[in-house]
Amino acid sequence: MKIFAERFKELRVEKGMNIVQLAKEMGVSHAAISRWESEIREPNLENLVLIAKYFKVSTDFLCGLED
Repeated sequence: MKIFAERFKELRVEKGMNIVQLAKEMGVSHAAISRWESEIREPNLENLVLIAKYFKVSTDFLCGLED
């Protein structure tokens, strides 16, 4: 879970977006983004795929299975 949170936040910051902006772009709540970054919750499979597509990375990368 920690690797996902770190990579997700890193991707957001690299894109120069704050949590509210990213939430609007992805169509999820800003609370969801915050919880994912804070390791409070993990995204469900549908949201994991949405994140991967949005940032143009693989789900394996997000989950720490590849670099």
